[in-house]
Amino acid sequence: MKPVIYFTGAGISILLSIYLFLFGTTANHENMAIFVGLWAPTIIGIGIFTTLINILDEMCCAHKRIEDRQTHQREK
Repeated sequence: MKPVIYFTGAGISILLSIYLFLFGTTANHENMAIFVGLWAPTIIGIGIFTTLINILDEMCCAHKRIEDRQTHQREK
């Protein structure tokens, strides 16, 4: 997925956390707001992880193509 989606999800999490903290009516709305606020770094962390995995996959594919070209040149 695109990084914009992860940042949008993190932003929604922060906004929801602020809303729960300020306008919550339950007895433990502060704790719920903190819990929802902790989703933001988790979402960003998942986004960073998937981006790094995609970069690694692209590097491995490029390396394999280079190795294949070198072995085909040696065979000729």
